[in-house]
Amino acid sequence: MQNNKRIFVLAAIIIVAALTRLIPHPMNFTPLGAMALFGSAYFGRKGLGLLITMIAWMVSDLVLNNLVYASSGGFTLFTEGALYIYGSIVLIYLLGKHVLNKVSIGRMLVGSVSASVIFFIVSNLGVWASGTMYPLSVEGLVACYAAAIPFFQNTLAGDLAYAGLLFFLYERFLKSQMITDRLRS
Repeated sequence: MQNNKRIFVLAAIIIVAALTRLIPHPMNFTPLGAMALFGSAYFGRKGLGLLITMIAWMVSDLVLNNLVYASSGGFTLFTEGALYIYGSIVLIYLLGKHVLNKVSIGRMLVGSVSASVIFFIVSNLGVWASGTMYPLSVEGLVACYAAAIPFFQNTLAGDLAYAGLLFFLYERFLKSQMITDRLRS
């Protein structure tokens, strides 16, 4: 029973984080890296954290793509770069399994910065690989990454802010409350 409550609380935190994408925010200031790191740190080795993170991100994508950014083109299941974004979530989750096998502020900071770098590399590789904005050449790849540098600061700020918030809330309030509840039982 206690484990089910813990899983519910962890899933709720990830879902609420994904829903913050629906409120106005600076471009790239999102909880993507934080959600993947949080899920990898607390859900154990069974991949449930990755599954919940992916579903929460996909649902928020569906809402954004079809209600917020909707065009007259009909229903959008996945955007052109979705494969690269979801791939970066998987890579960040796997990173978190190694970096956050013991949660600490230092490890959370290293994980957050690494998550931002992974997202930057993978998502911009996808922009370049689409061939729609940059030529498919070394020069085009360099130009793509150079053009993306100004957006990196918001990615980094979002990962640090959201990871700090998610990990702090869980460690400070929710985890201690669940332990207290267990002792009372």
